[in-house]
Amino acid sequence: MEVFKVLNPGLFTTIQDMGRYGYEHQGVPTSGAADEFSFKIANILLENPENCPALEITMMGPHLEALNKTFISVTGAQIPVYLNGNLVPNWSVIPVKKGDTITFGQLKSGCRAYLAVKGGFEGDFKMGSFSTYTRGNIGGYMGRRLLKDDILKAKETNIECKLVKVRDEYIPKYPSFMEVRVILGPQDDYFEKEMIDKFLSSEYTISKDSDRMGLRLEGPEIKAKKHDIITDGLVPGAVQVPANGKPIVMLKDAQTTGGYVKIATLISPDLDRLAQLKPGDRIKFKAVTVEEAHKILAQTEEKIRIIKETAVPLNYYNIKVKGKEYFSIVEVL
Repeated sequence: MEVFKVLNPGLFTTIQDMGRYGYEHQGVPTSGAADEFSFKIANILLENPENCPALEITMMGPHLEALNKTFISVTGAQIPVYLNGNLVPNWSVIPVKKGDTITFGQLKSGCRAYLAVKGGFEGDFKMGSFSTYTRGNIGGYMGRRLLKDDILKAKETNIECKLVKVRDEYIPKYPSFMEVRVILGPQDDYFEKEMIDKFLSSEYTISKDSDRMGLRLEGPEIKAKKHDIITDGLVPGAVQVPANGKPIVMLKDAQTTGGYVKIATLISPDLDRLAQLKPGDRIKFKAVTVEEAHKILAQTEEKIRIIKETAVPLNYYNIKVKGKEYFSIVEVL
């Protein structure tokens, strides 16, 4: 079912799910939503399976025209969402009818937002995933970012949906400075202790050359005993240190092998947070143990469960004033 016409695609908007796995040995990146936490919540709000394809919106949102009745949710980066010019809440279910327009305001914090639709977006299903990998023209909408006049389809449009929102206390904040947690290795033995200490005590700035493949960092240089190694496997979250000493944190479109030493690997919940940093934002690394990483992951999964069970019911009211339609949103106590 046709659900949206793209009037303006925004800066870089793609269809993503949670990625394609099992093809890394063939050189195919996992791709998928850069911030899986926000992506999952967008689908949970709509009572979709967590892996339903959604739009990943980078920094500047699209302008969409609804072609059918449906429901949407927008999570992730703090970016104002407007339905027919009226501000609507992020992290909530938004009812949409044919002819409505969805626009976005100026980004306030974060980097990537997720727009999910009831039933999930349709797209090219390649190697077990709908995720877009633009460098390989795989998945999503013809293997590319959205363009003007594209027609987006959804699997379901006329199914009713509960109107709910995430409780305010569970909505993430995206400051311009973050401390992110890593497990040292797998090649931390290529670095002297003073270099590891320098890596963990320094602040780094996100470079303008960053993208979905990786975040390039500007800051103190980290020198290894030897920078080049025999090429081995590479995963999202790995922190490579090339010969120039400037770390690179690999993201979801990262290549599957690399020949630079890897000083550390981000824990998965913090990889979601890292995906919300934009050029000019700053980070600092903190080492944790594998046991601590498992505990943090369990806490994140518990938070998702609580969000699902404690969503706040909403009522939408349409109001006409002098022929112009407005609406109000009221939380049900």
